[in-house]
Amino acid sequence: MFKLKALSLQPDELLFQIMKRDEAYQRLIKNNIRPSLQRVEIMRFLMTHKTHPTVEDVYKGLYKKIPTLSRTTVYNTLRMFYDKGAAQMITIDEHRVCYDGDLHPHVHFFCNQCGRVYDLMDEKAPVQYRGDINGFLVEDSQLYYRGLCPACRAKLLKSKGSEEADTQKPYLN
Repeated sequence: MFKLKALSLQPDELLFQIMKRDEAYQRLIKNNIRPSLQRVEIMRFLMTHKTHPTVEDVYKGLYKKIPTLSRTTVYNTLRMFYDKGAAQMITIDEHRVCYDGDLHPHVHFFCNQCGRVYDLMDEKAPVQYRGDINGFLVEDSQLYYRGLCPACRAKLLKSKGSEEADTQKPYLN
């Protein structure tokens, strides 16, 4: 039945009908972001790649699919997604900013060794707050843990001996 209806639509109308059913498209609409092909694809990338991509990661993942895409467009779009509440921004340091399409409250963990960012879904997430606290205007709050992921910790334990590695960072136990 849908195929018969689709055949009667013009190509632009067909694309619009398909996009209306798309979760990435709906996220943009919900956050008052005007959908475009590039914005929908960038949001879809964020929502389907749970790797906490950087601007460069998103660009490399999409530039073959969208030849007109630029790094500047990716940067500006991801920043807009964050500003409008459509994505999370995780500032690791002045050289690395990652984005997360998962808006459910959850904790992030940055591995100092391999550089990956992990979701710790079983940890209780702190309340994210924007607003006034005793005259201070809170515009952003970020909390993530830093340390060694299980794989890097296992390598450290193997290379240094388990006793020494376990006593270096007792909070990782």
